[in-house]
Amino acid sequence: MAEEAKQKRRYWLWAGIAVILIAVFVVSRQLTQDEIPIHAAVVARNTLRSTLSTNGLVEPVKNYEFYSPLATSVVQIPVHEGDTVKAGQVLMQLDAVNARARVSSALSGLRAAEASLEALRQGGSLAEQQTLASNLRRAKLNLQQAQSEYKALSMLLSSGASSPSEVSASQQRVLLAEEAVQSLEQRQSKPYSQIEMERAQASVSEAQTALDAARAVLAQTTIVAPIAGTVYSVNVGVSDFVEQGKLLLEMADLKKVRVVAYFDEPEIGRLAIGQKIRIVWDARPGSEWHGHITQLPSTIVSYGTRNVGEVLVAIDDSDEGLLPETHVTVTVTTASQANVLTVPREALHSEAGKPYVYRIEDGKLVHTQVTTGTINLTDVAILSGLHEGDVVATGSLSGMALADGDPVKVVR
Repeated sequence: MAEEAKQKRRYWLWAGIAVILIAVFVVSRQLTQDEIPIHAAVVARNTLRSTLSTNGLVEPVKNYEFYSPLATSVVQIPVHEGDTVKAGQVLMQLDAVNARARVSSALSGLRAAEASLEALRQGGSLAEQQTLASNLRRAKLNLQQAQSEYKALSMLLSSGASSPSEVSASQQRVLLAEEAVQSLEQRQSKPYSQIEMERAQASVSEAQTALDAARAVLAQTTIVAPIAGTVYSVNVGVSDFVEQGKLLLEMADLKKVRVVAYFDEPEIGRLAIGQKIRIVWDARPGSEWHGHITQLPSTIVSYGTRNVGEVLVAIDDSDEGLLPETHVTVTVTTASQANVLTVPREALHSEAGKPYVYRIEDGKLVHTQVTTGTINLTDVAILSGLHEGDVVATGSLSGMALADGDPVKVVR
């Protein structure tokens, strides 16, 4: 009996404790059931910047690329990638034997064309002039003989010693002899037509052009630096055979580089010339460069799976740390407002196109319309509707929708 009574007392003890716990839970729930736990933020003044980030490619402002002017071999490369060179310094020497042969051939062709032109101006070659002079003397002699014969026959005609037909035939021979003399004299004074002279002059011009081209090729077999700069790419080695048009070497002034930034099509409308740019390169963590937009895209191009506009960015830093053909991350500041009231983006709502927030006043939510300014990924500039120090709701912990007048409890 004693043991049974003892068990009953334990039972009623545990039952009493359970009732007390339930009562405490019910009372606390009744006291807090209408308060929605939320996160909140204080309206404060900040400098708000709106930015866009994308990838870009570094390139020299002025790049110098050197190609092989003919099929030949590499004789000498006195520089290496990364070398700093002076203007006029030899960078590479190609085998110039064939180039010199071309110059000699072209020079020979020019001299032949010049000789032909000079011969025309002088009335032909010496042999042609001698032949023409001999033919003219013979024609004049024939004319004298024809004239003498005609004169004699004309005198005999009056005495009946010659017939009219003989006189007429003699006269005809005189006319033919005169025409032959005139033709040869005209040819001697102007032996060639204007068309023949123009053709000869054109031949000289063509030969001169061929010589200039051959000399240019010969000059290109010795590659020299046009400016002081850095050799950043050497694509061949000594003794390599190179085809005509083969890229041999690249150099540039690495103090003057720019970035081609690839912005997605929807973002281009937010860009403007002069906007500030921040550039980072993964190969040099902790370093950054600065620049500004100098040229906006004139068209949209395909870049992998993206449709982008190519934006040119001038580098304002003089550091030579950025190398051509390196991939960088570009961040542009599209808008900036200083000393402006800001709230987190999660606090901003919209109804019928009108922005509003829930201000917390006396433990309740107050629907408050606002005017917004610059918006970035995390914050919104508030131009009107709030005051510094106001507290606004940024969202409920349970995901419950908020409404005007709801009692809330701010959870820090």
